Amino acid sequence: MKITARQVAEAAGASLSAVSRAFVPGSPLAEDRRQHILNVARDLGYVSPAGRSIGRLAKGSISLVAGDLSNPFYVNVMELLSHALNARGQRLVLHAIPPGGSVDLVMRHVLSYGADAAIVTSARMSSEIARACRRQGMPVVLFNRVQPDAQMAAVTCDNYHGSARIAARFLASGRRRIAHVTGLRDTSTHLERNRGFLDRLLDADLHPVASACGDFTYAGAQDAVRVLLDQGVPFDAMFCENDIMALAAADALRAAGRHVGEDVALIGFDDIPMAAWDSYRLTTFHQPVQTMVVETLDLLDRLVANPGTAGDIRVLPGHIVERATG
Repeated sequence: MKITARQVAEAAGASLSAVSRAFVPGSPLAEDRRQHILNVARDLGYVSPAGRSIGRLAKGSISLVAGDLSNPFYVNVMELLSHALNARGQRLVLHAIPPGGSVDLVMRHVLSYGADAAIVTSARMSSEIARACRRQGMPVVLFNRVQPDAQMAAVTCDNYHGSARIAARFLASGRRRIAHVTGLRDTSTHLERNRGFLDRLLDADLHPVASACGDFTYAGAQDAVRVLLDQGVPFDAMFCENDIMALAAADALRAAGRHVGEDVALIGFDDIPMAAWDSYRLTTFHQPVQTMVVETLDLLDRLVANPGTAGDIRVLPGHIVERATG
């Protein structure tokens, strides 16, 4: 029996118009009220008319849920995924998470669209939404992040050993006063890069002389580095947990009269195209993005062909790209 909007309204204690607004992003409805209605609709198995219509169009498509499109790394990922899917006769549909928005709310719309599968990158899904995806038979693969869920599928770079190798490079070059610019605290990308870097320093009985959070953004990192410089923290090396922060650090250091690559070694992580520009020539850790895309699509194919398959975490090695900064 098809569930109607009126049944959802009655079960949620809401009006029909509120149910309609709940399925329209940005519509005037309190967020807690929207979440309640969407939870009731999900539990009843209701799909909005717009969702059914879009769902018919979405067959043969893969949804990409992304929330950090200001980072060139993820723009590059999106381009590679789009080309790879086009070659297979499929389409990539982008679902962008607005700043401060909820990945769970976006995933509810993804579920109603009826795409063949979803790739989630630069965001964290709750365990509740992960279970909802499995109940509705929606295969989901996390890209460049992991989650403590034994049934979750993910493809990621070896963030732990990558950052450990960066620390080892600083140590081998005689750098001992090392600063650390971190990313978003609650992401697996930060947690693994932070842990690998600190573990390798600890092996040498060292700790960073300073640590500041740059939120994985250019502006955040530039502010963080300026604060360290204003405080007069003595450092001869700096690790930034992604390249966009390392580029901001390079600009801030140069503006302060520091010679990047000479009195301050600087290393990033990701190897975005801008890292190779002549104005930066950033030493960084290269993520094997093309291989990660291939592995992601292979994993999606396996999940689509075998619904209910147990989780699979694929961790791929990268390598340091030596340029001028460290």
